[in-house]
Amino acid sequence: MERRRAPAPPRYGRRRFWDALYRREGAQTREWLGGLSRFLPQLEPELRPGDRILVLGCGNSALSHDLYELGYTDVTSIDFSPACIAAMRARYARCPGLRWAVMDIRALAFPDASFDVVLEKGTLDVLMVEETDPWHVSPQAAAAMRRVLAEVSRVLRPGGCFISITFAQPHFRKPHYAQEAFGWSLRHAACGDGDAGAFHYFLYVMRKGQPLDPRDVALGRRLHQPPPPPAPPPPPAPLEDDEDYLLAIQL
Repeated sequence: MERRRAPAPPRYGRRRFWDALYRREGAQTREWLGGLSRFLPQLEPELRPGDRILVLGCGNSALSHDLYELGYTDVTSIDFSPACIAAMRARYARCPGLRWAVMDIRALAFPDASFDVVLEKGTLDVLMVEETDPWHVSPQAAAAMRRVLAEVSRVLRPGGCFISITFAQPHFRKPHYAQEAFGWSLRHAACGDGDAGAFHYFLYVMRKGQPLDPRDVALGRRLHQPPPPPAPPPPPAPLEDDEDYLLAIQL
């Protein structure tokens, strides 16, 4: 009987995966971590109606449109999938304040200080999806995260904020965000449905031009320390008397 090969895991970091997905789904809404209503109480205090908002890795989420409907009418949404952007631009053509662009989040094609708010929901998680040990992230993943965050800091105006919504817990994600080079403060809140068994996610807010807490500075510095060396193997167990006797036999 022929054994079937197990399907390969999704390659979330590959553009071909997302292009194929969006060609199938078009602008049909797919929400990672839930829709806007789930985290609006934590998000809305950070926003003002006149804000220039950039949404990273918009996908086919309704987030940008939902913000528009709430009165935040200057929203630019980017994704590295041309199929995604074409579908979203067509779906929301009636909303003149919504702009769409194909762009790599590691190389934003905007001038410095272009936005009041940069928002991402689950996009940065893709950079970590192939990591096998969240306590010791590979240099490649850490460098990719740093490159994106440096671009976010660059396009934020002084006083602006970067908002990141993710399942990543603070002990895993804060070291990446808590870098003095980005020039922002850092705080976070846990969000969820309130049920004891429900999954929680986290909303991180980074405010450009405000200092990091010293504890976060120390946390961020640990990211650049090499991992501890592996523990030495335990010493061999002492031989029992009968084992000593057998070893002493000369054949």
